[in-house]
Amino acid sequence: MNPLPAAALPRTQSSAGSVGNTAPLSTTASPTSIKGKRSRKRESSSGSEQDGYEGSIGDKRRQPGVKRACNECRQQKLRCDVVTEPLYTICTRCQRLNLECKIESNFKRVGKRSKNAEMEREIVELRRQLGLQQASPSTTGPTIKASVSTSASPVISHLPAHIDQYMGSEEAVASLMDLRSGLEGGSFLRSPNAQLLLSRRIGDVLLTHDRVQELFQHFFTFYHPFIPFLDPTRTPDEYNQSSPLLFWVIASVATRRYDPSLLTSLASPLSELLWKTLAEVPQSYIVVKALCILCTWPLPISSTSSDPTFMLSGLMMQIAMQIGLHRPSHAQDFTKFKVELREEELRDRVRTWATCNAVAQRVATGYGQPPSTFYDWTLAPSGAHEPSFRLSDDVYGRLLIERFSNKVTKALYSNRLDPVGLVGDDERSVLTTFLAREYEDLEQKLQLDGSFSTVYLRAANLHLRLSAFFDSPSSNDYHIDLFALWRSTTSFLEATFNVNTTAGNLLVYSTNYILQMIIAAGFSLLKLMNSFFARSVDIEYGRNLFNRTIQAIRSVSVFTNDLPNRLAEVLAQLWRSSGAGLRRSVATNDGTDSSMQLKVKCRMSMSLVFDSVWRWREEFQAQGRGNLESAVRNPTNPDSAVESSATSVADNSLAPSALLGGALTPSDGFGGESNYEVFDPLNWMLDGLVDLPYDLSMGPDLEVHGMP
Repeated sequence: MNPLPAAALPRTQSSAGSVGNTAPLSTTASPTSIKGKRSRKRESSSGSEQDGYEGSIGDKRRQPGVKRACNECRQQKLRCDVVTEPLYTICTRCQRLNLECKIESNFKRVGKRSKNAEMEREIVELRRQLGLQQASPSTTGPTIKASVSTSASPVISHLPAHIDQYMGSEEAVASLMDLRSGLEGGSFLRSPNAQLLLSRRIGDVLLTHDRVQELFQHFFTFYHPFIPFLDPTRTPDEYNQSSPLLFWVIASVATRRYDPSLLTSLASPLSELLWKTLAEVPQSYIVVKALCILCTWPLPISSTSSDPTFMLSGLMMQIAMQIGLHRPSHAQDFTKFKVELREEELRDRVRTWATCNAVAQRVATGYGQPPSTFYDWTLAPSGAHEPSFRLSDDVYGRLLIERFSNKVTKALYSNRLDPVGLVGDDERSVLTTFLAREYEDLEQKLQLDGSFSTVYLRAANLHLRLSAFFDSPSSNDYHIDLFALWRSTTSFLEATFNVNTTAGNLLVYSTNYILQMIIAAGFSLLKLMNSFFARSVDIEYGRNLFNRTIQAIRSVSVFTNDLPNRLAEVLAQLWRSSGAGLRRSVATNDGTDSSMQLKVKCRMSMSLVFDSVWRWREEFQAQGRGNLESAVRNPTNPDSAVESSATSVADNSLAPSALLGGALTPSDGFGGESNYEVFDPLNWMLDGLVDLPYDLSMGPDLEVHGMP
């Protein structure tokens, strides 16, 4: 017998278990009657199995949970898939657009009319502030703030000074409507003829299109020759599309001499962008290019303990291998997506991998640490591969130089049986002889003629010869090794000072590695000229070369009171106090002593630098004479009989093109007693002596004080 239709069933208030309750509710029933029936059904204490089944379905239908949209989706009236229980999971739209996904009970949508009215009030207030500032000519560097804003919309904290090249104050205020779009990457400025001009923005720093073009041209003219692995024909927009991190790294490096005050403003937002990019997985090999540049010219830091360069170098190598740069022809094996590389893309990957290894080796050598390089089949002699794997002569020559530096490190400083990794005196003598012959072969093979590769080659030779400071004074080859060290030191400094390109002398644009090797060469001269060895060399030539070294270190400095300036002052003070370079009466006998022995031995070839700074600390700060703050303001002249002289910078050819006039505030410096037995071998050198006018951990509301 067929059941009756739902509409024909009697509507009686029967007890649980009646047939009438198992049928669907009538479409004509009122909501009140349905709610009453469900309420009575929940109060029933007995029922059949059929009732239990219906109850479970009813519970699912009655308790779906409260669905709420996040603030951003509610503002746009869009569907939201945010999950609040059991764990809060942001919605797809906020994740895709990188928005803050949150739910607030007191959130209210902001209508377009009220938002526009509020922005109009801000413009009126800004015009009023501009009028007041124009009426008072004593005010310099105006800071424009929309103080009347009470909404959650972004606040334009300031406008760049160079924005005036496109518009006056009225046009700048009128363009604020355009500045509110694209805050994280691109925005538009309105020119006086009502045209929209493309600009780039990071944090509170906004660069106009012409300023970006100038910075990129400056980078490729003066900085790129040190590591020529990018394509100068590509536009800044193409670099920004491929990787915003690479775009802003290039711009920040270019500001080191072009506009140091802009570098101060870029430091904090660039650091935030860097760590945000590194947190993303998987990475692109374009990010490896950005890390190569950033490890070559690190951002100025407040202390050596916060220097991330060596850590970034390791990340650079790990990311490169994770995405398969060391196997460029088998990139498919390192991704789940289909990869088809064209010949030019394959060459770019090989070139990037070679540069990545060269940069990692220089970072390791300059910081006195073991390298994380990986020289394999991909970087074998260029003639052994197909044309896509062949490197240019310049890139391949520099790669061979760094491979030689890697051999020196592994041969002389990687003894597993020694606590600090040093080989024995006899073994060191034999290994140094073989490495010296290999260096001569490499020099003949490259046939360099005063280019940047010559500087890198001389630096590799200095890296080899600095091992003489670990020799015992009683060894047979001690004097021979010291003479070889003298020749390598002077040849490196002469090559560095005399390198010329079509753009002129690029010493002031030198990389961090070249600066570190110049400092090591300066301490080498100091050590040799302040010992028994001084009678064997030209005293006048050594003194003049040391003075040029001091000027070179100061010229590479970006800020008035940064680490290079302070190390130059340490060198000058040690030279003056020791009386180095003065011809002394010596005995006619051998006269060999242990004055050149090192106490710090765990930093490979850079142990000399760390040991010399320790000795400066022991000699000067223990006597209360180690105030570098006042000394840097009045640099010490090594040859002057006066304690300090502000006119010691005499070589204008080495003077930086633009130095900031504002002095930086240092902290207390070393402090405490020196202890050669217990110290952190990575972070101690001049830790806390530099206090730059920004903090890399600061948020987007960065305010710079004390800088012009």
